[in-house]
Amino acid sequence: MSDLPRKAVTRTAKLAALPLGFAGRATWGLGKRIGGKSAEIVGRELQQRTAEQLFKVLGELKGGAMKFGQALSVFESALPEEVAGPYRAALTKLQEAAPPMPTRTVHAVLAERLGEDWRERFRAFDDKPAAAASIGQVHRAVWEDGRDVAVKVQYPGAGEALLSDLNQLGRFARVLGPLIPGMDIKPLIAELRDRVSEELDYDLEAQAQRIHAEEFADDPDVVVPDVIHQSEQVLVTEWIDGVPLAEVIADGSQEERDRAGQLLARFLFSGPARTGLLHADPHPGNFRLLPGEKGEWRLGVLDFGTVDRLPGGLPPTIGRSLRMTVEGRADAVYEMLCEEGFVKDSVDLEPEAVLDYLLPIIEPALADEFTFTRGWMRSQAARIADPRSPAYQLGKRLNLPPSYLLIHRVTLSTIGVLCQLGATVRMRDELEEWLPGFLADEPELGEAAAEA
Repeated sequence: MSDLPRKAVTRTAKLAALPLGFAGRATWGLGKRIGGKSAEIVGRELQQRTAEQLFKVLGELKGGAMKFGQALSVFESALPEEVAGPYRAALTKLQEAAPPMPTRTVHAVLAERLGEDWRERFRAFDDKPAAAASIGQVHRAVWEDGRDVAVKVQYPGAGEALLSDLNQLGRFARVLGPLIPGMDIKPLIAELRDRVSEELDYDLEAQAQRIHAEEFADDPDVVVPDVIHQSEQVLVTEWIDGVPLAEVIADGSQEERDRAGQLLARFLFSGPARTGLLHADPHPGNFRLLPGEKGEWRLGVLDFGTVDRLPGGLPPTIGRSLRMTVEGRADAVYEMLCEEGFVKDSVDLEPEAVLDYLLPIIEPALADEFTFTRGWMRSQAARIADPRSPAYQLGKRLNLPPSYLLIHRVTLSTIGVLCQLGATVRMRDELEEWLPGFLADEPELGEAAAEA
């Protein structure tokens, strides 16, 4: 049996209470407007109260509710500053904390998967979890050979709970939509639901982590702990000490913020080029800052449960379209977007209008270095989310092809974390080094085919 908050009726009731609570607050808001408060002020108060209830419920659950909360958390920087504080506090709790699994259940899983003599595999095992996440929790231990290890134990019944939560959240997508301006919640929930089986498969996770650990073994900037043992529901990896990125966001120095941001951007673009895999869960709980040998911080990367398989690295069309946007080639950009399915055949847009829509978003690629801020993120979200703006009207007519969905979410999530950090990043350096198609002297698609 599962030790998640597990009774279906209880779990469903908690999630079902969200739209009811929202309706009650909407009625309260109507009274406030009649009483003389502006719609904008009342809207923000509603948003704040809705968020507080949402994250209270998500924090009591695990499974998909927790996963959704963590995915949402990186977009906190898009919120209006007046309501960002309560969001920030609630989201930080979701990133690093969850109710622990009872010790007896942890021991039962270890006995089932490692054998009744599982204690002999460890010189020491801390029953108190070091971290908890959407489908499992991590314990610190010492392996039989003396190495410090992280032991990831999957919650019994996690798969059923994950799907149940995400299905419920999918029904309430319309209510949850106002929480993050400019973001469509429904595709995010659908994508998380589609990846449930992959998330639960520790064999796939171990494979992805081993590939990264081998590729980055001698890297001066990025650290990936190697896999020591893997079985169903249990994953044992090397333990790495470091400062959680959430702590850097909360009170890190500017030097730490800038270094973390630079390495995060580097890992985003270099990972697919070097491993053929895209780490697809870039929330702050999955990163650590570690001291390096020469005094510079290194980035520790955790949790490879969700990856996108990109054998050739990121699609060259991304780099080419980004370069052409930087160069102001409106017609060429529009043609490529049409070819890739971002503009459907039934839609006719002005290339210059599309270029105007894209240019503010790619601002970090225009300068030698760019400072990511919550203010910049909020301005982008407001521009795209305001029904009165041309950007909103144009954005509604664009399409996101399924093959780009995860890449799009990971990129946006990483930008969200960079804005939380307030990091100054030389983004263009990373694009030139790692993004296929971004450099002008690289062969275009037709030329490459001819050479082949």
